[in-house]
Amino acid sequence: MGEGSGASDGLSDGIWFVSHADADRAWAEWVAWQLIDAGHEVELAGWDWEVGDSLVARLNAVLERGRMVALYSPAYFDSGPFTTLGWSSMLALGERLVPVRVAETTPPPVLSSLSASDLFGLDEQTAREALLRAVNGPSRPVRAPGRPPGMLSRIGGTGPRLPGSLPRVRNLPARNAAFTGRDSMLVHLREALGSGQRVAVQALHGRGGVGKTQLALEYAYRFASEYEAAWWITSEDPALIPDQLGQLAVRAGIAPAGTSPAAAVELLLGELGAMSRWLLVFDNAEDPDALAPFLPGGPGHVLITSRNSLWSSYAVPVDVDTLSRTESVSLLRAQGAALTDGDADDIAATLGDLPLALTQAAALLTRGLSATDLKEELAANLVEVMKRNPPPGYPAGLAAQVRLTTTRLETDHPGAAAVLAALALLAPEPFPLTSCAGRLPEQASVLLGEAAGSRLAAVDAVEAIARYGLTRIQDGTVHLHRLTQDLLTGQMTGPERDQAWADAEALLAAAYPGSAEQPSSWPVWQVLLPHALAIDPTRLTTSEGRDVVLEGCWYLMDRGQPRPAREHLQLLYDTCLQQLGPDHDDSLWAANHLARAYGDTQNFEPAHALTEDTLARRRRLHGDDHPATLTSANNLATRLWELGRHEEALALNEKTLEARRRVSGMEHPHTLRTATGLALELGAVGRLEEAVVLGEETLGVQRRVLGVEHPDTLSTASNLAVRLADVGRLEEAVVLGEETLGVQRRVLGVEHPDTLSTANNLAVHLRNVGRVEEALALGEETLERRRRVLGEDHPETRRTASWLWKLRKEHQESGSGE
Repeated sequence: MGEGSGASDGLSDGIWFVSHADADRAWAEWVAWQLIDAGHEVELAGWDWEVGDSLVARLNAVLERGRMVALYSPAYFDSGPFTTLGWSSMLALGERLVPVRVAETTPPPVLSSLSASDLFGLDEQTAREALLRAVNGPSRPVRAPGRPPGMLSRIGGTGPRLPGSLPRVRNLPARNAAFTGRDSMLVHLREALGSGQRVAVQALHGRGGVGKTQLALEYAYRFASEYEAAWWITSEDPALIPDQLGQLAVRAGIAPAGTSPAAAVELLLGELGAMSRWLLVFDNAEDPDALAPFLPGGPGHVLITSRNSLWSSYAVPVDVDTLSRTESVSLLRAQGAALTDGDADDIAATLGDLPLALTQAAALLTRGLSATDLKEELAANLVEVMKRNPPPGYPAGLAAQVRLTTTRLETDHPGAAAVLAALALLAPEPFPLTSCAGRLPEQASVLLGEAAGSRLAAVDAVEAIARYGLTRIQDGTVHLHRLTQDLLTGQMTGPERDQAWADAEALLAAAYPGSAEQPSSWPVWQVLLPHALAIDPTRLTTSEGRDVVLEGCWYLMDRGQPRPAREHLQLLYDTCLQQLGPDHDDSLWAANHLARAYGDTQNFEPAHALTEDTLARRRRLHGDDHPATLTSANNLATRLWELGRHEEALALNEKTLEARRRVSGMEHPHTLRTATGLALELGAVGRLEEAVVLGEETLGVQRRVLGVEHPDTLSTASNLAVRLADVGRLEEAVVLGEETLGVQRRVLGVEHPDTLSTANNLAVHLRNVGRVEEALALGEETLERRRRVLGEDHPETRRTASWLWKLRKEHQESGSGE
């Protein structure tokens, strides 16, 4: 690399920015090395094509600091954050912009006036000369090249060869010509491996079929010019690793032919520790401890592919997940299949953006199957479709991979296999498995334990599942891909499915975080809810399992979604009636929750009938003063109020409050909740002073007993603010409303129905004290959120819209508005 800079136009002293697409990172590094070697200061622009940064802002920065060499390629002009306006802005660079082509491509018409030199299709020396001629002009060098420090000089060695050239010593499998996407991940790998650490080891881990091996192989080829040796080691069986490393030692001249594998490995590891610019890929390694003796030190690079995520002791774990939808569509079309955008999106969605499944589908499309036929086959015979012959580069099709892996898991860790089968019947969302530890019900012993009753020790199960790579493990949760779920359930026999349903119920019961009304339980409920709604209520056989579904539906109703809750509760209630009878406690609780769902969806008559029946049965079964009976009495008062039977509701609530104070005490949460409801009703019938007194008394006790952030405390405070306004204490109402709204937004969230009720009432109070602009702003915000959360036709949404319309009109007529 003896050619120097001969620029004479005065521009060569600035920084050169190398602008490139992620897919052309190897070319960018080669170009940067040539410029550094020629005495220029270089920075890789590395534009992030996904974030959508302002191209104009970037170009302005370039204009201020230096010059830019743009690497033209098809990827460079792919759709992204760049528009015709953005490309037009490049022309403002004038002589500061030097385009070169690194692949056959035609730039947008707006750039057609710029001449681009070709670097591809040339030998290395010719390509270097073409680059420097484009950058410096045709003048001869006048000084020797320097080597100013740059981000690439830390990598070591003498710089990469021309992209596309291969190492002298290599045994890489054939490259996948249909490889698509993953550009940002490949760049991340390159930067991580070239970060200057003495030993750079990256462990690509993820579920089967996610494309770990293909990603490692593409990295090896895309950056092959960076290495003098690139060696692929099949590593599933650690006993076969020494022979493969011994072959590398012989090919590299480190050990003579005939050297024993153990001796050759010892020589190789010692030599690699002193060398740079080598790449080892350990493919499909599953046991970190077994691989550890074969990981060399030194400044070379190591890639590991594995289903196991537990590599942190020896490598930097890199989670490989499914493709983006855009990448999935490109992969489906990579083998030449003609697909409409709609068909491609449908197939990618059905296959969950899993690379192996997409590759199998693409192969079927290119063999004559139409998109319509493929979608029908996937809907009817998913397992059969995924049994088809594996595509090139994959050892087995997805269905075969899942079957082989689960068979091994059943042998090595039956408890983990049982967990996996149970998760296959739940939602394709993260499941909080580690929260089950130590809280499994007795009937889960079949799931947990062999003779010792510990088969489902949660932590052990998580680790075992992680080692086999059928799920993603993250933050104590296990995430089973929907396609893997379908394959697992499709391969189950009838008895296996029955056992899996029982195990799924045991898992739900074990993960139960407690009452959905307690804020401390909400983080777990947020994760557990999809699974509580996914399980078939007709399959539930235990009270613990039914409680999970009941509380999950209560959590859903508290967040303004009563309709989906009602569907699940109706099915559960009907099942309880059929299996247990109407007097069973589980049936009565199902009736209690279903009645609320009816009320929340404005079906007041069935809500009243169901609650009235429940109260009658509880009085007969338990007596008038039983806590469950008093709960039903409290709820019946609510149902009566919804029907407009206010005096009956008020009388029943007064009687219930008296009984609860006598049975449970003045400070019991249920007593206080009844008092809150009674205060609300007193105010509604015009007994305002009584409502304020009871509300203030209840709020004081709740703040002391439950805390200022408890949902019940906040509900009482919100209602009390309304009553304070009703009796003319407007400023106090505003202060209490503002205080309550702030806490609710923090604790419940800005879109919780209770938060929106407080916001709506506060807007009214703000208008009444003359703070009209603030009232309008809060009213607009509340209406928008109620429409989103409750729907356009919900009574509370309509009330907010009607009040806000009147306020706008009033504001305009007063001359304050436009």
